[in-house]
Amino acid sequence: MSRFVAVLIFCAFASALPAQTKAPAPRYRSTIQILDLESKSVRPVHVESGVAEAPNWSRDGKFLLFNFAGDLFRLPLDPSPGKPERLQLAPGGPYRCNNDHDLSRDGKLLAFSASTQEHRQSQIYVAKADGTEVRQLTFGPGASYFHGWSPDSKWLAFVGQRNGKFELFRVPATGGPEERLTSAGAYDDGPEYSPDGKWIYFNSDRGGGWNVWRMPANGAGEGDREAEQVTRDEWEDWFPHFSPDGRTVVFLSFPPGTRGHNDRMPGVVLRVLRQGAKSPEIVHRFFGGQGSINVNSWAPDSKRFAFVEYQPLE
Repeated sequence: MSRFVAVLIFCAFASALPAQTKAPAPRYRSTIQILDLESKSVRPVHVESGVAEAPNWSRDGKFLLFNFAGDLFRLPLDPSPGKPERLQLAPGGPYRCNNDHDLSRDGKLLAFSASTQEHRQSQIYVAKADGTEVRQLTFGPGASYFHGWSPDSKWLAFVGQRNGKFELFRVPATGGPEERLTSAGAYDDGPEYSPDGKWIYFNSDRGGGWNVWRMPANGAGEGDREAEQVTRDEWEDWFPHFSPDGRTVVFLSFPPGTRGHNDRMPGVVLRVLRQGAKSPEIVHRFFGGQGSINVNSWAPDSKRFAFVEYQPLE
């Protein structure tokens, strides 16, 4: 989930500058990487001067979908990495997409979060996989950020800012009223369905530091009494993502004491919790953070996943 207030302020300021004023130099270089879980080796597939974010793997394994400068791009992978192709989203817009987007489990639909001139706070949209037939699903009040499809492609789980809190909701993919899933957390984020559709995993700072939690797919119940804590160590955990076979969860962990996920910083790790394991395992250390793995980035074979590594520029 991105904070668009700062972005919108910047855009308003930039539009008032004289035409000859140069845009500010990029602060980061972004490298989209693919990590092989067995060997723990990392392979770069694309580099951007600026902030690229949140790669999703297509269901056929042929491309990655990522966002950059408010647009969505398809990065061909098969037979080898190619040049990114901008995805045209229509009708409506223009859409300023953030790092919350993914294809449905059957690959037929695309959900994404974006702000527009009409809706300055992020809202959720669904379209065909090629970007056509865009429909708006949320209308506020407050911002809404998509995070996960149900396995049957009927529901979208999202985090919504309502009454000053970030809590979890779901909305039908065909449109309709949103349904609240949590109510007792201080800040909930990153909801994702388990592949069997029985659970929604998420991250929350309820009870102290950031940890991975889970709840039944239809919600945490009165007072969130059905929410269960999954991780409970000193790391600050964000954005749990299931492999397609359901055997492994990968998530982003910040150093102990890190208060949020907006920073890009050294010392970030990718951790996996394997089926039957008692504790998570670190598989990669890097300069990462907001945008690295906001949404599911597993390959169809459940052996690899994509993420973004950042390099600060002087």
